[in-house]
Amino acid sequence: MTDTPSPAYQVLARKYRPETFADLVGQDAMVRTLKNAFEADRIAQAFIMTGIRGTGKTTTARIIAKGMNCIGPDGNGGPTTEPCGVCEHCKAIMEGRHVDVMEMDAASRTGVNDIREIIDSVRYRAASARYKIYIIDEVHMLSTSAFNALLKTLEEPPEHVKFIFATTEIRKVPVTVLSRCQRFDLRRIEPEDMIGLLRKIATSESVQIADDALALITRAAEGSARDATSLLDQAISHGAGETSADQVRAMLGLADRGRVLDLMDMILRGDAAGALTELSSQYAEGADPLAVLRDLAEITHWISVVKITPDTAEDPTVSPDERARSQQMAEALPMRVLTRMWQMLLKALEEVSAAPNAMMAAEMAVIRLTHVADLPSPEELIKRLQDAPPPPSGGPPRGIGAPGPAARATPQAAQPAYGAASSSNAGGPTAALAQDIQAALARYPTFEHVVELIRTNRDVKLLVEVENGVRLVSYQPGRIEFAPTNNAPTDLSQRLGASLQRWTGNRWAVSIVSEGDAPTIAEIRDAAELELKAKAGKHPLVQAVLNHFPKARIKSIETPEQRAAAVETEALPEVEDEWDPFEED
Repeated sequence: MTDTPSPAYQVLARKYRPETFADLVGQDAMVRTLKNAFEADRIAQAFIMTGIRGTGKTTTARIIAKGMNCIGPDGNGGPTTEPCGVCEHCKAIMEGRHVDVMEMDAASRTGVNDIREIIDSVRYRAASARYKIYIIDEVHMLSTSAFNALLKTLEEPPEHVKFIFATTEIRKVPVTVLSRCQRFDLRRIEPEDMIGLLRKIATSESVQIADDALALITRAAEGSARDATSLLDQAISHGAGETSADQVRAMLGLADRGRVLDLMDMILRGDAAGALTELSSQYAEGADPLAVLRDLAEITHWISVVKITPDTAEDPTVSPDERARSQQMAEALPMRVLTRMWQMLLKALEEVSAAPNAMMAAEMAVIRLTHVADLPSPEELIKRLQDAPPPPSGGPPRGIGAPGPAARATPQAAQPAYGAASSSNAGGPTAALAQDIQAALARYPTFEHVVELIRTNRDVKLLVEVENGVRLVSYQPGRIEFAPTNNAPTDLSQRLGASLQRWTGNRWAVSIVSEGDAPTIAEIRDAAELELKAKAGKHPLVQAVLNHFPKARIKSIETPEQRAAAVETEALPEVEDEWDPFEED
């Protein structure tokens, strides 16, 4: 007597794969459309299923193939949305061995030659079934040539041929293909439906698993039924008959959400030492630093959403304790704190992912978060400044620039400079030559004309030095006397005289004197702005800011007139009587 071999173990994702439209979870809209199409005998020539991994794209394709070819238990049935599952066609299709239902993986058969085999075979009728059906999985992996080769057959296939495509990257499928198919978007499975599916499977398998453990699995699956059933399979093995939330959390490498909330409390209180201790404790117990920061980001997002829409707190994947604490935080924390924490956590996740030591990067991120936790909001800062006592009077407020004092007298005596040097000829020029020189120099009646000459010749260095370093004492066409500022170059008079001689063709006497308190061109130009800054610095609120922040400075002031002028400049000009080239005369 021989022992019969025990049946091979089958993973839960395959064992509980849906076999009818009624078994599909969370895809009610698609099921309703297909049922109506079958009942009205309006079955499309091609379907394309799209959605994230594990939502049932290939399974739906097989169910459609079964419904098209099902003949019923008595062998006389027609296309139906409720395949019997017992006829020869239904069994062969679900087992993947039907001769007229061909499945092709486009990830491994991407070329035009593979599509040519399909094109050559579509002319022949089905061997035993009602329709010859081609199921192409991951269709977006086909090459451009393969897509082009398929277009004609896809648009006008024989009556006995149907195409069903499945893809996770619908954007990579050419529009010419999409326009020839009836598209169905498979949605992520809602948490309530997913928990019900997992509980049903656990009951069928006669295993004990806690509700909060199922909630953890549902959250980790992110709407994918295949991921959820695979994780449930692993959790059942991990728990050896009875699985708790702690076991699932350890299996997934997750931190305890309650302890993550404790960590968030410490961060928001600014308790850096306590937060680092809690992070180290979770790390020692096996939590991944990246997972801890990701949980902090998820909780921050969750609290922000609850603060805006309180109804979202009723999430079945969230435990009652976590829900209560999140609602308390949502009521206590301002949105500005939550958005700031969200932005910093996003940056921290990038740093931890790229850092050679994830734990060190996570600790630095927690330190940054705790140090900004007690920063006042702009409203609080303004209120503190308004409530602060006014600064003591006397002396200009800090941060306000003022015109510098008049230049100190230089020890140099007045030294004329004629171009490179001053000289005197014994006999002197003729009267006619003197008149010509005077007429030429008369083109520069004021010192502003000299500055404009420098600007015209684009000598930027000399222009800046003249505007900032020259305190004009006297000016006549051909003769300049000035007192230099403290930061003026020592050779400014020589270079100015040489440049003017080169540009005008006449010698200029440029002399330095020891005394002069006239403002420079730059000081005159900046006087209005300095006056505005001084006026602004006397405002009590500005004085309070400068006293609280000693290194602060007023950088610029924009008057209402300047703002209006800027708006007017940026505005598009109105176009009147625009010419229309297509307007008839």
